[in-house]
Amino acid sequence: MIISVAITEQLVLDDVALTPPVALAPLAGITDLPFRQLVASFGAGWVVSEMVASQEMVQAKPGVRERAELGYDQEGTAVQIAGREAYWMAEAARMAAGNGAAIIDINMGCPAKKVTNGYSGSALLRTPDHALSLIEAVVNAVDVPVTLKTRLGWDHDSLNAADVARRAQEAGIKLVTIHGRTRCQFYKGAADWAAIRQIKDAVTIPVIANGDIVDADTARAALRLSGADGVMIGRGAQGRPWVLAQVSAALHGLAEPVVPQGHDLIDMVCGHYEAMLSFYGPELGRKVARKHLGWYMDDAGTPPALRKAVLTQVAPANVLRDLPEALDLQVAA
Repeated sequence: MIISVAITEQLVLDDVALTPPVALAPLAGITDLPFRQLVASFGAGWVVSEMVASQEMVQAKPGVRERAELGYDQEGTAVQIAGREAYWMAEAARMAAGNGAAIIDINMGCPAKKVTNGYSGSALLRTPDHALSLIEAVVNAVDVPVTLKTRLGWDHDSLNAADVARRAQEAGIKLVTIHGRTRCQFYKGAADWAAIRQIKDAVTIPVIANGDIVDADTARAALRLSGADGVMIGRGAQGRPWVLAQVSAALHGLAEPVVPQGHDLIDMVCGHYEAMLSFYGPELGRKVARKHLGWYMDDAGTPPALRKAVLTQVAPANVLRDLPEALDLQVAA
């Protein structure tokens, strides 16, 4: 099937519209279902689930299938899978698609040692022939569009993303997202958006720029330097679930989102906290929530002592009691 890229403001993979082309990146331990739903409520072209290990997903290892209940029925959600064996990758893709996933995304960009030591994620850039066998297995296993997320290369001596992307397109990949760093850079230094242009020039499928995009200005710069068709925002959305909608408004003339303040901000953060407790259960939920609450309070300028008090509370009722004071400081400032 042919990919239609009508104009900059619209991407369509087969019959799946990704409009506007501003996406939420997959972030392990962060872009869970509650956060993705919150980001989507402000407006996003599409969101990508946390990476799920393919073999563990299929074998229903505790905790993995839960992460893979990744909003199968949520519009504009891609389920990202990772692995090193074609059989498990294909089976995981079938499972996700069978449960209603609109898009399957293949992870070839994760730089974490526990992933690359297992020859998955960005380690696959070191074995492109093997990587292509995984891509072919996934593409052949499902009828939904399959996309790829990767980096510029393993290190600066092996910047092979353009060749990998070209071969991936030939194998049936419908869109590729490039984080503008090598694996060996992890998240150090600055993302090289200009280097993404080489990948854009190598393929005819849409290319999405990722890395260090945190607002409309950085999105514009990334698009200008890379020639990409859209942007993907990850860490820039931490504590700011409305930022994708702000970028979409600035780039594509959409309505500006209403950024919550005062009581609206308190209601949003408390709602996000309660959603995490419901999703994970109280014990795990309060632990997972700490990072999100910390980012919200960083943005609010919460004094260190009050911030610590909120983050060290054990009882959810006490967290909900203290959040209004911690967040309302933003209004008073």
